Amino acid sequence: MSGRWHTIKETELLEKMGTGLKNGLDEEEAANRLIRFGRNELAKPPKVPLWQMFLGQFKDFMVLVLLAATVISGFLGEWADAVTIMIIVVVNAVLGFVQEYRAEKSMEALKQLTAPEAKVQRDGQEKRIPAIALVPGDIVLLESGDKIPADLRLLEAHNLAIEESTLTGESVPVRKQPGILPEGTGLGDMNNMAFQGTVVTRGRGKGLVVATGMATEMGQIAGLIHSSEEEATPLQRRLAQLGKILVSSCLAICALVVAVGVMRGEPAYQMFLAGVSLAVAAIPEGLPAIVTVALAVGVQRMIKRNAIIRKLRAVETLGCSTVICSDKTGTLTQNEMTVRKIICGLDLVDVSGEGYIPQGKFDGSYHKKDLQMLLKAAALCNNSGLAQDNISIGGLFRGMAGSKKTREWRINGDPTEGALLVMSAKGGVWREHIELKEKRIAEFPFDSDRKRMTVIYRDAGAATAYVKGAPDIILEHCTKIYRNGRVLPISNTIKKEIINHYCGLADQALRVLALAYRELPGGAGKLNEKNIEQDLVFLGLAGMIDPPRPSAVKAVKTAKRAGIKTVMITGDHQLTAQAVGRELGIFGKGSRVLTGADLECLSDDELRREAAYVSVYARVSPHHKLRIVRALKRNGHIVAMTGDGVNDAPAVKEADIGISMGIAGTDVTKEASAMVLADDNFTTIVAAVEEGRGIYDNIRKFIRYLLSCNVGEVLTMLAAVLAGLPLPLLPIQILWMNLVTDGLPAMALGVDPSDRDIMFRKPRDPRESVFSHGLAWRIIGSGMVIGLGTIAAFLVGLSAGDLDQARTMAFNTLVFSQLFYVFTCRSEFHTIIDIGFFSNSYLILAVLISAVLQLAVDYLPVLQPIFHTVALNGSEWLIVLAISVAPAFISTIFKHIQMKTREKIMYLRV
Repeated sequence: MSGRWHTIKETELLEKMGTGLKNGLDEEEAANRLIRFGRNELAKPPKVPLWQMFLGQFKDFMVLVLLAATVISGFLGEWADAVTIMIIVVVNAVLGFVQEYRAEKSMEALKQLTAPEAKVQRDGQEKRIPAIALVPGDIVLLESGDKIPADLRLLEAHNLAIEESTLTGESVPVRKQPGILPEGTGLGDMNNMAFQGTVVTRGRGKGLVVATGMATEMGQIAGLIHSSEEEATPLQRRLAQLGKILVSSCLAICALVVAVGVMRGEPAYQMFLAGVSLAVAAIPEGLPAIVTVALAVGVQRMIKRNAIIRKLRAVETLGCSTVICSDKTGTLTQNEMTVRKIICGLDLVDVSGEGYIPQGKFDGSYHKKDLQMLLKAAALCNNSGLAQDNISIGGLFRGMAGSKKTREWRINGDPTEGALLVMSAKGGVWREHIELKEKRIAEFPFDSDRKRMTVIYRDAGAATAYVKGAPDIILEHCTKIYRNGRVLPISNTIKKEIINHYCGLADQALRVLALAYRELPGGAGKLNEKNIEQDLVFLGLAGMIDPPRPSAVKAVKTAKRAGIKTVMITGDHQLTAQAVGRELGIFGKGSRVLTGADLECLSDDELRREAAYVSVYARVSPHHKLRIVRALKRNGHIVAMTGDGVNDAPAVKEADIGISMGIAGTDVTKEASAMVLADDNFTTIVAAVEEGRGIYDNIRKFIRYLLSCNVGEVLTMLAAVLAGLPLPLLPIQILWMNLVTDGLPAMALGVDPSDRDIMFRKPRDPRESVFSHGLAWRIIGSGMVIGLGTIAAFLVGLSAGDLDQARTMAFNTLVFSQLFYVFTCRSEFHTIIDIGFFSNSYLILAVLISAVLQLAVDYLPVLQPIFHTVALNGSEWLIVLAISVAPAFISTIFKHIQMKTREKIMYLRV
């Protein structure tokens, strides 16, 4: 039957697929079919087996050289050294494998979280399920912005248009409608089918899944779709370039150490092994892995704060953002619309009640017929549903409403439509009751360009259109008004009175919608927008409020303190937008409001200049967002832009950080975005910025730590060789030191908490070097102190005449210098006393483990011969510890002076 789905009658097809249009499949049957047909996904390239991932850790050139040196050691009879070096290399490989495995698992988890979903009819209820769980026979509900999750035979279509360029190459959206098509119909002409991977650009519909996974049309040409490789972030690319420079420098210095040592008469084999060991220790080969893990761990932390990162580059860009452009409804506000006031005819009426509970009163002077007509239009021109404890409630059961106050009422669908539905229910008007007599025969869905929605109902041959939308738009199409139970002509005076009411409601921060209707002459006639949405009868206005989220008010203040401007973008009236913006702290003294009409009159250069002062954009359409993003970027801003509808996708993609809504967002917008808000909350954006700044800080922390320690190690060996001293460290000691200092402590820095004042700083310049703000000098300075301190300890040991004792003192000084120094790397601006010694328990545990391992090679008799160590006495340990704490102490004193200087400068500026 494959390929002939478009030729079969709907009833026959439903029977063959064993499903029903209203109830869909039951969960048990769906589970069985999932086993039979497999998951709804295209074939993926095979995963790299774990054993290959592990062996990949040994591909590094320096590791291969070290393994070769180990073999040579064995041939020369140095079995203890050979075995120990091998163990250290394997342990390092295990650590690298764990890091790579964790990063891969984190990325898989992210892909699962951002995987598309499908809205289906199962067990008679609407449910959202992962698209990979779809099976043939499922009934899928489609809305504008959805990505088609499988091949569907369309059963219902309301003004449905689908963009199929990914499949057919046709760039113009294709209008869809149910029906039967003849055999031989080409793919591009199958108007009764919807194919996986295409996008709904308009309208809504319902379809039957006829093929999933590789059985779909897209699956059959899956060779054309390649899974894109994860691109390295700009930071990762810069660090890769840095790595090449460091490798070259380290190899050159190590070669110099070997050459000078051999010239001085040291054994060539020992010097070669020392040079290789020093290169392995000095080259920060773990830096890319640690950066990846830090990014992955940071992304996991963001997930806990409801920010799902789809593209790693967004993590580092977040810390640079200077402007956040946010939608109002649901993001800055609570997304629980409640109608508070209505204009019924021309009368002002107050509506009582809380939230979505369908109980309340209409207080004011009004004509009963006027109110009933208004409520009827609000109930019918509506696609939302009212539910109690997840069970849809119709008018037949309204007596149960509120019988148990503990029950939770909610809206299935758009909150604005839900507010109108609840308002109608408060007046005893239920869509379910009306639809027992009247049937919906057509719908023109809300469109961001038209700013209105129309439905047509038929009753015993007569047809009526009900319209809702933006007041100014609806009023333009009205020629009459329903007032005092009669249809009267609408004069300019009446229009001005309606506009005054509209402005009065908007000035109270209410979102206002207008409602109208039209009795269609001769039934419905030809159904299209132009001949239906004209000569309308004005019914009234509904003013509703979606109060600001208290958390959003705090988040806006936090963003402002962090040097980030918040810009509110809404389709609401200018006065409404201004009032909400003022309450949120976005619109203040010197702020400007720009409307969509204003935008149309401005050139790109004019908009760029205006954008510097505008904090609220009102009455704008989604296509305006793209111009706003470009204007802000031309002003040098790093822009974060939110969006949910399919028309928002271009602006979201254009922004430096595109942000889509996890609840209200369409699949298309999610795919265009770099970050998804799981809770559609503005606070989450600011929290993600904070996490992004913290992640970048942590990367700088372990760059500082790793490179300072590596400079100290290289300087120790180079200074000793140039000074004609014996080697202060043996190859085995260098490798061991690399294991205990560069592994766990560096990883623990990657999960270090952010500085408490991180959101008091200005945004970071994305062009700045990772070594900016004096980091390079701090690395070199600390490395020199570590290296010179180690040489000093070695000289003290040599003065006693025992080379093994001197090496043990140098060995321990270098290890403990690094373990003490790691604590000073926890912040660039605060001392360890300020940030709290115990605020990172992972770091304390890592340092303790490393210290215990180091003491084990010092004192365990079985390990002393292998590592050529001797037990140190109390006075020797005092010397070692006094020198070891010096880098940390000097760094802390320097930081304290720096803090006081900065505070003094800030005071003088004030």
